[in-house]
Amino acid sequence: MTRLQFSTRLTPVNRLRLVFALVPLVLGLLWWLTAPAPWPGLASTRLLRALALQLTGVLAIGTMAAVLVLAARPGWVEPWLGGLDKMYRLHKWLGIAALAFAVAHWLAALMPHQGRGLPRVDPDALGPVGRFLHGQHDFAVAAGAYAFYAFSLLVVLALVKRFPYRHFFKTHRLLAPTFLVLAFHAAALLRPESWRVPLGPALAALLAAGGAAALLVLGRRVGASRRAEGEVVGIDRHDPLEALELEIQLRGRWGGHEAGQFAFLTLDEREGPHPFTISSAWAGDGRIRFIIKALGDYTRTIADHVRLGDPVRIEGPYGAFTFHDDAPRQIWIGAGVGVAPFVARMKDLARHSDGKPVDLYHTTKVLEPAAIGLLERDAAAAGVRLHVLWDPRDGRLDARRLAEEVPGWREAEIWFCGPAAFGRVLERELRARGLPAGRFHQELFELR
Repeated sequence: MTRLQFSTRLTPVNRLRLVFALVPLVLGLLWWLTAPAPWPGLASTRLLRALALQLTGVLAIGTMAAVLVLAARPGWVEPWLGGLDKMYRLHKWLGIAALAFAVAHWLAALMPHQGRGLPRVDPDALGPVGRFLHGQHDFAVAAGAYAFYAFSLLVVLALVKRFPYRHFFKTHRLLAPTFLVLAFHAAALLRPESWRVPLGPALAALLAAGGAAALLVLGRRVGASRRAEGEVVGIDRHDPLEALELEIQLRGRWGGHEAGQFAFLTLDEREGPHPFTISSAWAGDGRIRFIIKALGDYTRTIADHVRLGDPVRIEGPYGAFTFHDDAPRQIWIGAGVGVAPFVARMKDLARHSDGKPVDLYHTTKVLEPAAIGLLERDAAAAGVRLHVLWDPRDGRLDARRLAEEVPGWREAEIWFCGPAAFGRVLERELRARGLPAGRFHQELFELR
């Protein structure tokens, strides 16, 4: 008799899906439990419109508030979600959901409305705050309409990858004041009785948290406690790989980092901060290195403009791609510049070995002897078994090759850094061959 075994391990991606589902589900449930109108009266289009406006408005503003809270990079959320890369993925999903709810709210406002509606509000029965908000009804409607158009445009621009990052970085910040206007719109138009039932306190807490996050964004204080200043003290060019390695000497506070983490690096104030994986282990000397691949419009120009002595700002560290697991062995896969976190980990292991057998697969489209020589040196010092796969010669890395070359691979934790599509295919193949759920670690980092 075969015994079915189910993993109770909640992976970071499943946590994202759980939170993504719970935010609108809980808001919708709270609204439904406290809906002020009797359901038999829905034959009235005026009543149906009023209920649709209230429900879609609650879902839209509550989800927007969650988006703003995640934009503030709260440190207490990052570990549970599995790193800032996962937080930003959830931020993106919730942003799209908020746009969908906002569009639904706008469409509800266009519904024809005849017949009996919700009971009229008696201003004399409201407190001072309630009377003030009730008196702002017309202004809140007009302000909310303009803010909705601005919010929609800003979200669409954020999703268009061809929109230059340097412009996205500036326009995306405008979502903060837009949210504050929409929060006022929601507070003024929510039915007064809703504030006295469980929906009210929950929504008030979300609006307060979202408002505080918006103020942090407007004041450019997001991540302020994690910033450090420094200067460029080393530049190594790997022209065949279209890659650049920068060494930074930090000044001031920096609490150190773990191998595999990343930081936001600002080389040009006009361009703003960009996330790069740290490619050096922390030795307490204030030195930190980054490997930067020419992948976009900005990274292709860095090599032409960066100079020794240039001032830089670093914010971090972030991320949970830190090689912590209980498996007896590890398999690392670094595709192209994705080898950076493994370089940092090898330097760390060369000083403090954990005794685990490790296989590192480095796949590359361009074979540069000097770069491979450095990788071989680091692997030898760390006791890591290195496999270099040159795409034109060795073909694509797949699950079959891993299974044939690494004994006991099913007991290993697999850490992948590289193109997202490559990682998804590889994980699917390995899962089909028996890799347990939660054993494949992959960063999802995309700012957009």
